[in-house]
Amino acid sequence: MIYTAWLCLSLIFFCTVTVFAATSDDVAKRGFLQCGVSTGIPGFSLVDEKGNWSGLDVDICRAVAAAVLGNAKEVKFSPLVENESYTALLSGDVDILARNSTWTFSRDSALAVNFAGISYYDGQGLLIAGKPNVTGLGNLKKVKLCSQVRSGLEDNLIDYFTRNKIEFKKVEFATSDLAVKGFEEGRCDALTMQQSMLYGIRLGLVDPEKSKVLPDVISKEPLGPVVRQGDDTWFDIVKWSLFVMIGAEELGISSKNVDEMKLSNRLAVKRLLGLEGDLGKGLGLKGDWAYQIIKQVGNYGEVFERNLGAESLLKVDRGLNRLWNNGGLHYCPPFR
Repeated sequence: MIYTAWLCLSLIFFCTVTVFAATSDDVAKRGFLQCGVSTGIPGFSLVDEKGNWSGLDVDICRAVAAAVLGNAKEVKFSPLVENESYTALLSGDVDILARNSTWTFSRDSALAVNFAGISYYDGQGLLIAGKPNVTGLGNLKKVKLCSQVRSGLEDNLIDYFTRNKIEFKKVEFATSDLAVKGFEEGRCDALTMQQSMLYGIRLGLVDPEKSKVLPDVISKEPLGPVVRQGDDTWFDIVKWSLFVMIGAEELGISSKNVDEMKLSNRLAVKRLLGLEGDLGKGLGLKGDWAYQIIKQVGNYGEVFERNLGAESLLKVDRGLNRLWNNGGLHYCPPFR
């Protein structure tokens, strides 16, 4: 009886792994990538009235499509709320989850998923109103904070404000939308969420100029694309597609100059563009897979600037999202 039960569980596990063990083949046969994104976060994943998607997370999915299919446009986006996102990934409804997801121990250890790198270094922050002299958290003395109840933010708030001896009062709301509304109605001095979300919320206020996002963060919230466990090749494809964008920026290769850079004598450039060796072979990809990512989507700097930085409405400073050799944390392993 015990042997039979063990055998059944083993078969279920084997079949599950087998179903998801060739995601890249499924994508190739289907002709498009199915990407799970948020229901709307400016700078990360947002759809306009014509159905056009934009954002950092959106471009990560487009980079994977460019690598696997040779066409960054062959992506279908599935907007998912947080409590259904991992279910959609694990059930196979989406091939990749790129929806502002924080890489945490509990998610990594309890769910059958793998985080394929860090695409954005985020943290819990504060949006404050009507305090022009407040330039950082150190200037705060007494503050009323709007936050969503049971959102995972409470522990960070209590720890930071207690440790720094800042008097505060929480004004809790059932949803994040209600918390934003409470902030707009003046029921609190500040709104707390992941800092990346606050930039878009500020732009949506009636008078954005009367509020500002403080530069400080009180937690670590590394965001990145997520895939199912059980398909190492797909995990590597998604991971190295992100690394291509980071590595391209470091080497000075962009969507605008990538064809000129094919003439470069630098070995690292030639390897990345598929002109030396065959880095795509181990992933089951064509030799020009990295070239297609850069040409069609761009390097990380281009992606950041058009979605979040100086070329966007958000005007977010790159901060920790600069390259490692420019004061940031982004760093990719060598392509060799």
